[in-house]
Amino acid sequence: MYTITVSENRSLTLVPGNEKNTGTIDGAAFQVDILDLGHGHLHVLKDNKSWNVEVVSVDRESKMVGVKVNGTIYNVSLRDRFDQLLKELGMESSGGKTHTDVKAPMPGLVLEVLVSPGQEVEKDTPLLILEAMKMENVIKSPASGTIKSIGVKKGQAVEKNELLVSFS
Repeated sequence: MYTITVSENRSLTLVPGNEKNTGTIDGAAFQVDILDLGHGHLHVLKDNKSWNVEVVSVDRESKMVGVKVNGTIYNVSLRDRFDQLLKELGMESSGGKTHTDVKAPMPGLVLEVLVSPGQEVEKDTPLLILEAMKMENVIKSPASGTIKSIGVKKGQAVEKNELLVSFS
C-alpha cells in the first residue's frame, strides 16, 4: 500500500494489484496500459483516455517526483508502509529539512556515545550505540551538521522518543 500526495493538496491510497498495471486507488479498481517511450516519457491509456506523461524531476531523499501530464506539472510524493513505520517510531525523514534532534527509536540502554558537542558530522556518521531487545543498534546522523548537545550518557536507559542528540 502506498500513500500518494499530489501537489500537497490531494492524498490517495494506492494498492497495487496482482497483475501488472492494476490495483485500487481509494478503493476503486483500475487497469492502465503504459508505454515507456524512454528518457522519462510515458504514454498512459485508461478507460479510453490518453495521457502523455514526462518525469521532469526526482528527489529520492524526499521521495518527491515532478511529473508533467499533458503539459501540466504536478509534484507527487510517494510513501510506503516503511515510511509510515518510521513516522510511528519518530524517525520520519524530513524530506530535506534541517535536522535538529535525534530521538530514541525505541526504549533501550546507551552502550556508547561516539560524538561530542561541537563535533562536525556527515550524514550517516554513527552517533551512539543503543542496546534494545538484546541487539546493538547504531544510531546514525540523519544529515550533515554540528552536534549542539548530547542528551544521554553511556549506561543510561532511555525511553522511545527521548532526546539523544541535538544539532545546531
